[in-house]
Amino acid sequence: MQKILITGGLGQVGSYLVDKLCNTTNVTILDNYSSTTRENVPDSVTVVRDDILSKRARELVAQNDIVIHTAAQINVSRSMDDPLFDLNNNVFGTLNLLEAARSSNANNKFIYFSSAAVYGNPEYLPIDEAHPQDPLSPYGVSKLSGEKYCTMYHKAFGVPTVCIRPFNIYSPRQDPSNPYSGVISKFMERVKTKQSPIIFGDGAQTRDFVSVHDIVDMVLLAIGSKKAEGEVFNVGTGIATTITELAQVIIDIYGADVDIEFTDDMPGDIKHSSSDISKARSIGFEPKVKLHDGLKDFVNTSTDTGWEHI
Repeated sequence: MQKILITGGLGQVGSYLVDKLCNTTNVTILDNYSSTTRENVPDSVTVVRDDILSKRARELVAQNDIVIHTAAQINVSRSMDDPLFDLNNNVFGTLNLLEAARSSNANNKFIYFSSAAVYGNPEYLPIDEAHPQDPLSPYGVSKLSGEKYCTMYHKAFGVPTVCIRPFNIYSPRQDPSNPYSGVISKFMERVKTKQSPIIFGDGAQTRDFVSVHDIVDMVLLAIGSKKAEGEVFNVGTGIATTITELAQVIIDIYGADVDIEFTDDMPGDIKHSSSDISKARSIGFEPKVKLHDGLKDFVNTSTDTGWEHI
């Protein structure tokens, strides 16, 4: 049975990967509990409470066949306030794991979670992987640095790395404060209490909202594909949804009789974003969850899952 280490396995994406993989593989979670805890981890899963910068993290990498590295400092605002904290977690933490993979001689497959934040303001749409990378925050810079280390470790040391650039992931376990998907939680919180969703700007802004279940599918493809090694992949739906459309879908799902409110633009907000997923499709990826269906599942899923929403 394959042995898989999932860093940040108590987080949003990590938790769904655990759920998907724990019945067919030997899963270990490495998580420092900085943002979340889970009470109901499956009995078959080992949870190690430690940091990705630790010696124990390096030992765990050597003991597993596959590393799925989702752990990160993901707060853009915090990265602006404390770039060194962001650097330590996202760059040095990733490098610690990569060095363990190189040193172990175990040929560990290494799946790295980057972010569409590496692109900055789009120069053209949809955004493909060749689009210029010009991050607007230390968070984006640190994620891009992690990518560069991964691809270098593949070329120089033969570590089979795969980098994934998700666009706007959403799930019932997401963090409402996350600027990349938190708008969904904010709209839902208001609409379910019969309050109007509030949109900053004219609502014509576009985003590519992708279900966490599609992200999990992409990870499984990346694990199984030799062609994916050393590569970087966008993961989204390829569909641009306006923020007004998003608000209206949520209003319709709740059957709420409320209007959408508009307020001033949010300074620094990117106007448009959508992914070109042709490269991911080349290894078999196809997003399956339509936004309406994913949001309806979001609404219907009980929050009493044993997870904090991160």
